[in-house]
Amino acid sequence: MGLKVGTRAARLGKVAGLVGLVGVAATGCSAEEVLRFGWPQSVTPQAERMRELWTWSVIAALVVGVIVWGLIFWSVIFHRKKSDELPRQTQYNLPLEIIYTAIPFVIIAVLFYFTATTQNYVNAKEEEPDVTVDVIAFQWNWEFQYPDYQTPDGRPVSTVGSSDEIPLLVVPANQTVRYQLVAKDVIHSFFVPEWHFKRDVFPRPEKNAQDNVFQNTIDREGAFVGRCAELCGTYHSMMNFEVRALAPEKFQEYMDLRQQVNPETGRPYTAAEALAKMDCGELCTPRAITTEPFLTDRTARQASGSGN
Repeated sequence: MGLKVGTRAARLGKVAGLVGLVGVAATGCSAEEVLRFGWPQSVTPQAERMRELWTWSVIAALVVGVIVWGLIFWSVIFHRKKSDELPRQTQYNLPLEIIYTAIPFVIIAVLFYFTATTQNYVNAKEEEPDVTVDVIAFQWNWEFQYPDYQTPDGRPVSTVGSSDEIPLLVVPANQTVRYQLVAKDVIHSFFVPEWHFKRDVFPRPEKNAQDNVFQNTIDREGAFVGRCAELCGTYHSMMNFEVRALAPEKFQEYMDLRQQVNPETGRPYTAAEALAKMDCGELCTPRAITTEPFLTDRTARQASGSGN
């Protein structure tokens, strides 16, 4: 009887393994996609560190699950009722109780350690980032100021969204960018899905004990849609922006133009005008690539600057 049970269990194990292999192969996923366990592809090292935490947490959960399932099936198969005789009782087995109390504690401690180190990495700040951007949220749009760059009239380079144009947050790829967040009215939330990161934007963050500064590095050129992720009023769902990550030399060319006067208009170049003049392909398209402005009157609040 024991041999038959063992043979049946081995056969079931082979069938389960075959079903799992076919299931993975049928998805058409690469090995890298399988190891992400559904985690979206990222564009920053901070998001990649979170992906690593996710991957190893899932692997640990699967290992624990296999052990628990194995113990359950072992108990079902080898300790099923064979007679009316009461089996030996082990409910007061002290060593066993210590083991199943200690093991979960160790698992939780390990997960807590790696979660804390990942969080510290994501929130880490360099003393001297390559670029600093003041992100100003207001109902229902965004303003992006660059305090280290000045227009000819002495004001910070600034980009403000409007009902006709998505605000463009232009930053250099492969360089450290610091974002300093503040709201002009209600609580908003700065969210770029490809970064796998969002942070609430408070009015007067110093009074709310909120860390309103974070940094990241975008590891490639690209255009990424950004959104407000906090219900902030009537047009919250339309409060979008767009990130343009340019090569450092393209970003510098962009900023050089933003600090000059456009001879055709007699005022500093706007974001759209500077990108159009650069003429460097899709990423320098002055119109939005990944999202569109919504057609409504967004005059409930005014941004702090006058750029566009």
